[in-house]
Amino acid sequence: MSKTGARGSVDSSPVKILVVGTGAREHAIVHALAHEQDGAGGDAHELHAAPGNPGIAEHATLHGVDPLDGAAVATLAGSLQVDLVVVGPEAPLVAGVADDVRAAGVPVFGPSAAAAQLEGSKAFAKDVMAAASVPTAMAHVCTSLDQVAEALDAFGAPYVVKDDGLAAGKGVVVTSDRGEALAHAAECFEARGAGGRVVIEEYLDGPEVSLFCVCDGETVVPLSPAQDFKRALDGDEGPNTGGMGAYSPLDWAPEGLVDEVVERVAQPTVDEMARRGTPFSGILYVGLALTSRGTRVVEFNARFGDPETQVVLSRLQTPLSAVMLTAARGELAGLPRLRWSDDVAVTVVVAAEGYPASPRKGDPITGVAEAEALEGVHVLHAGTSVSPEHPLVSAGGRVLSVVGQGRDLDAARERAYAGVALIGLADSQHRTDIAAKAAAGEVAAP
Repeated sequence: MSKTGARGSVDSSPVKILVVGTGAREHAIVHALAHEQDGAGGDAHELHAAPGNPGIAEHATLHGVDPLDGAAVATLAGSLQVDLVVVGPEAPLVAGVADDVRAAGVPVFGPSAAAAQLEGSKAFAKDVMAAASVPTAMAHVCTSLDQVAEALDAFGAPYVVKDDGLAAGKGVVVTSDRGEALAHAAECFEARGAGGRVVIEEYLDGPEVSLFCVCDGETVVPLSPAQDFKRALDGDEGPNTGGMGAYSPLDWAPEGLVDEVVERVAQPTVDEMARRGTPFSGILYVGLALTSRGTRVVEFNARFGDPETQVVLSRLQTPLSAVMLTAARGELAGLPRLRWSDDVAVTVVVAAEGYPASPRKGDPITGVAEAEALEGVHVLHAGTSVSPEHPLVSAGGRVLSVVGQGRDLDAARERAYAGVALIGLADSQHRTDIAAKAAAGEVAAP
């Protein structure tokens, strides 16, 4: 079992781990776990995934279990006698899958359904932030279009409109077009039906930062910050997406930013959740804007973010298994300081034609093995499948995430884009400017 060693080291002895989910985030987790060894270079972990994807299948045994079915996941975990279950996506967390696994007596990395409301409801998250005195954007929670219109006029453009519930990373619209803002709110109300809510926020200027914090209900351990790119097109143009690329670390970030976020945001939030009787254990994703008025929280998520996970975990040298097991056991206070590679990592998402509105599926994919043969490159599967005609086809909007690692941003970008160039997917799309401004020294906090 993974544990903290007597001299502050971390042991990553082989364990059985079940990872729940199907995307590139889960593939990044499995990829990190598969490349761990204990100090003596011993056997690898025994990895399982439910249901996984073709890329995950290279490292883990796949099980055809519905990731939203908590009872089925708990039964599978029990039958496999796993040491840890990792629930990757937000939907299973909000649905209570982690609760079912915990009730079965199996350690789980991921918050309860009650704690996952930090992501499941923007209004709930705002209430928690207010109670914990967390700096964030001013907001109005609206239950009608008339209220939305009043809030839009109160804040002025640019308008920020957020679906209160889960929307697969695409529930937020930021626009200077009042009509577009109202239309998005109307779509949210229509989709949610009676009781639907929309959150209207003030616009936050400045660059955005993603910080993952590992939590065990009491203690907070931050990972390395990253920056992602939400818009579909170069120059941050086009519709909002689940994320088209990311990079880490951020050499332009203010000194002491991570400590500030832990002290002013993550720890007070975890403390408030514990006070409410809903302790938060797992990953608290803190989305930040570094504004001219200081650091502000844009949003909370209750799990690893995609595509930031792809770059953050590629640089983590401390065994991920030990980090997650320690958190699941409530023992983070004893975890040694995390170790990180000096390398920089960049990931570029290869998306299907028509993404994000109506992605085309079923197109053959080629070149993955050739891309992974490049130095410092690995490819993570996001939306892939197999078919009788082709060994690998597209099965989602974001299809692959190509990760490049190098000594600096220029080298990492060069490797990532060299990998992308080898991928064959008809009419696919990707951004060509991931991390370009940062590499040119054009990103700075106010």
